[in-house]
Amino acid sequence: MTKTTSQAQSSLHISQSVVETIVTETIREIDGVYALSALRERGAGMVRTAFTGEAVQIDLGVTLKLSAKLREVCEQIQQAVKDAVQAMAGVAVSKVNIYVAGVAAREE
Repeated sequence: MTKTTSQAQSSLHISQSVVETIVTETIREIDGVYALSALRERGAGMVRTAFTGEAVQIDLGVTLKLSAKLREVCEQIQQAVKDAVQAMAGVAVSKVNIYVAGVAAREE
């Protein structure tokens, strides 16, 4: 699926995989995140996007570091992902849902 925006006679298509890559790279920069993790649904992957109208909903799974304050890190993830997708792709973000799959007992 692609997100299409049009101006005059030109158009821009932004694929779900581009948005998912932006999300993945943004999460790696956030302190307290140990790794991306699979979502609860079997075969869902670690990041799932769904375009609805002019906006995208993002679902993602993470494993956080044991020393992290879970709520604070999740709020940072939500804001950073929203800002990055909107700035880089020009797509409005309606929701960023986070599934915390676990915490890493050993930090690297």
